[in-house]
Order: sequence, then C-alpha cells, then structure tokens
Amino acid sequence: MRFPESGHEVEAVVVGAGQAGLSGAYHLQRAGWEPGRDFVVLDGSPRPGGAWQFRWPTLTYGRVHAMNALPGMALTGADPGRPSAEVIGEYFTAYERAFGLRVRRPVRVRAVREAGDGRLRVETDAGVWTTRALINATGTWERPFWPRVPGQETFAGRQLHTARYRGPESFAGERVVVVGGGTSAVQHLLEISRVAAATTWVTRREPVFTDGPFDEERRRAAVALVAERVRDGLPPRSVVSVTGLPLTEEMRRARESGVLRRLPMFDRIAPGGVVWDDGRAVAADSIVWATGFRAALGHLAPLGLREAGGGIRLEGTRVVRDPRIHLVGYGPSASTIGANRAGRAAVRELRALLSSGSARGPAGGDGPAPAGTAEAA
Repeated sequence: MRFPESGHEVEAVVVGAGQAGLSGAYHLQRAGWEPGRDFVVLDGSPRPGGAWQFRWPTLTYGRVHAMNALPGMALTGADPGRPSAEVIGEYFTAYERAFGLRVRRPVRVRAVREAGDGRLRVETDAGVWTTRALINATGTWERPFWPRVPGQETFAGRQLHTARYRGPESFAGERVVVVGGGTSAVQHLLEISRVAAATTWVTRREPVFTDGPFDEERRRAAVALVAERVRDGLPPRSVVSVTGLPLTEEMRRARESGVLRRLPMFDRIAPGGVVWDDGRAVAADSIVWATGFRAALGHLAPLGLREAGGGIRLEGTRVVRDPRIHLVGYGPSASTIGANRAGRAAVRELRALLSSGSARGPAGGDGPAPAGTAEAA
C-alpha cells in the first residue's frame, strides 16, 4: 500500500484498529468525516483483528467472555469451536471493508508531538501526519507486564508471558508454575494441567471467585471503580481486577481436584524452580507469567500527559491536560462494549471541540454534518 508523503494533513488521526479504534472510525464517518481525507486510521498490526489476532489457538470463540459486536454490523453465525483469532479477525476484516474505513497497516506510530501551530504531529515509520485531534486506541497487548523477582535471570527452564502463549502442547510432561490471578491465568492453568506432569498456581492476592451472572448492575459498579482511578490521574486497573473471577462449572471441578489450589507469590527464583522465604520450594521446568498488560502509550510521552500519580487523568474519554486527545479502550472503556461507547463519546466531544473557536471540523465548523450523514451522538 502506498502511503502519503510527510506533512499530510488531516482533521483527526485514529491510532489503533482494534474494537475501540474501529468504533471511533465508524462514528467519525457517520458524522460526515471521510476516511483518508478528513481522518486516517493507523494500525501497527499486520492484519485486521486488533489484539485478537495474537490470541492462542485454543482460545475458541465459544470461550471468549462477553464479546460485543462493533457498531452498525452484527457478528452472527460464528462457530464457537473455531479459534477466536480467526473468527474476530474475519469479522474485523469484513467490517473495515463494509464501511470503507481504509485502515493503513502496518504503520507504527513512534511519537506524537506538538506541531507548533495548534496541531499535533504524528510521527510514524510511514511518514508524518499533522492533525487537529487524535483518538488513541492502542490498547495493551504490546506492553506485557513482567514482575521482577530476585533470581529470575538464573532460572534454567523456560519463561514466557501470556503474549507468547500458544497453547498447552509444548508443556507436555513438564512441571509448570502459572503466575497470575486473572482469567487468562486460569485458562492457561486448566489447559496445561491436562498435559503437564504437575502444575502450581501462584497469585499475589487471594483470588476472589464470584457466583451468578455478570449482569448490567455488576458491570456498571465495576466500571465505576476503574473510572474513579482514571479521574484521579492514577494508572487504571482492569475491570476483572474489581469483579473477581466468574466461577464456571469447569472451574468448580478444577477447584475440587486441586488444580485451582492457589499458593502465595514466591519470594525468589532458583535455577530449578521457585522458592519461598519460609523454606518451601517447587521444582519447575517452565514459568508462565499471566500477569497482565499495561497501556501502550509511550508514543504520547512527548506531550507530558501523565499526572503525579502516574496515570493520565480523563473526563470521559478526553485527556484533561489536552482536550485534542481522547483515549478509548483505556481504563473503564477497556471492555468491548465500553470500547464501542467510548468511540462514540470521543467523536461527539471532538466534533464540538473542532467546531468551536478557531478549530473548524470537516463538516464546515459549527454547522450540521453533511447531508445524508447521521450525527455521531
């Protein structure tokens, strides 16, 4: 694909084409902004599918927790036995084509800086764009979190993170330690326990298992807790961290059999396994770090958006320090339904911003959207 020369100007740049980025692009187009002329979507991944394209093959679509359709196009008839990476990758591909979003990939955004004229300068490995607004939807997949533990570098076996997990087969006959208290850790543990010689589950905090459906009331309460941290300028926690682990029948059986028997976090790593200060030790051939991810926001560092607490303070999706920038799929909008809503909210606010004062949007400033288009909100 041929990319524009450096200095290409657009009204808005969307960084990332996962659920949140595609939602933002959809609502920009619905508001009358033309893809490729008024806004551009830049995605660092090799193909459509967002982070889903990198999920392990044994994570089938039927095991995906609460996947919500993108706005304007339902996901129907999917085989629950197929890998989620395939199902969702095909769905995102069809979505981009159906709405003509003209996603440019693979394009790596290296930095976003002030352009000096009120615009933002988006520097990529495919040229430079200048823009009046930016919707950032880079997610977390590219920033796996590895806790640092004394002796980690001495371990004689294999260490890998969820980001590189490809299924249980390579752990056959091994002694495996799985670290992490989230859904991915439990999924890895249940799979690996079927082929491994032995498994050990380690978490920093006691896991909280929850019965009953994750209904709208519980979802809203969880999102509110995550949103409160973001409003206070603190790094966001995942929604799962405040909801607990939904107790499935498979997990009940694993608890009864001892597979889901949790040990506290070990204190150090030795060449042959993990060790606690009380003298306990567990031999291991592999350690799987299912310890989550952090928001991939390094390209925004030149703008100085972080607060003293280490996070980026938001009002809704708008960055308080810079209203030209909206973070979607971040913090409280990290779920698929939250990402959809965040994309819509970001476009609503950006249209208002670009239609006021000296900023004028592609629809002709503070006038209505072009004829034949729908409002974004």
